[in-house]
Amino acid sequence: MANEATQELFQVLDNTAIILQNELEISYLEAVYETGENLFQKEVLQKEELSSEKQTKLEEYYRSLELENFSNEEIRKGLQLALLKGMKHGIQVNHQMTPDSIGFIVAYLLEKVIQKKKNVSILDPACGTANLLTTVINQLELKDGLEIHASGVDVDDLLISLALVGADLQRQKMTLLHQDGLANLLVDPVDVVVSDLPIGFYPDDENAKSFELCREEGHSFAHFLFIEQGMRYTKPGGYLFFLVPDAMFGTSDFAKVDKFIKKNGHIEGIIKLPETLFKSEQARKSILILRKAAENVKPPKEVLLANLSSLTDPSITAPILAEIENWFKGNNNGRN
Repeated sequence: MANEATQELFQVLDNTAIILQNELEISYLEAVYETGENLFQKEVLQKEELSSEKQTKLEEYYRSLELENFSNEEIRKGLQLALLKGMKHGIQVNHQMTPDSIGFIVAYLLEKVIQKKKNVSILDPACGTANLLTTVINQLELKDGLEIHASGVDVDDLLISLALVGADLQRQKMTLLHQDGLANLLVDPVDVVVSDLPIGFYPDDENAKSFELCREEGHSFAHFLFIEQGMRYTKPGGYLFFLVPDAMFGTSDFAKVDKFIKKNGHIEGIIKLPETLFKSEQARKSILILRKAAENVKPPKEVLLANLSSLTDPSITAPILAEIENWFKGNNNGRN
């Protein structure tokens, strides 16, 4: 349930977006970006295209909010409600936002691997609106003294624009790049890669040829190429957290991916997520945890395998989380 502050922010975003949508004849999502920019800049940027009456109405709405009094999470969730409303119509499956509950799990796992680090760099090469990235950052920032350097990449200009305005409103320092996440990225190697991978075929066969996981015939799988891309941009010994199709592990194509992972690092864990988070069993996803090879980095004694069949029933989640805790304690001792 959205708290009062989140609901208040959503109402202002929604009301002002509807005005801009109608007056500028743009989509609701584009209007959310425009109104987000207005909020951040603290002025109506579309003055020349609006009547004085509509401009005054927008200014009244914006003045009713004191963003300084909102937490980053309240801002993220208010914006998320507006984005979810806009995405109900005609949005591609790969553009759907990652559920908060998954973001919280990823943040929990990431906190386990960064341990006592004071500086952490994170990359999402397919960030969309950056909801997963900002969820993770907001959770990690609760750790005292942790400085986070985050980068996000997306090929869709509207989604990356929404990511930018969301980061601005949440006062997050984040580098966002509008480009193909499978191209050469203007990003230094990072400590952690986090991504809800786009599923399906990658249309650029020419660029796909630069990847080991390119298919010999036809289009290559985008989610496989992103696994390889993630490895490229991770520091030796760094971690990768990917949301991947649960069915992927049982396919003949995955044998090539498994071989690639073992050549460049190792699988740390696979956590199966609840079916209730997805539209069908076929759409179910798992969190694939990888670690890039490095001198003195040893593989885990055993791969973490967990089935989170529920996130709401404590009798199910408590023993599984205890199992995950014990795995990290047992495998972090004596490992770099």
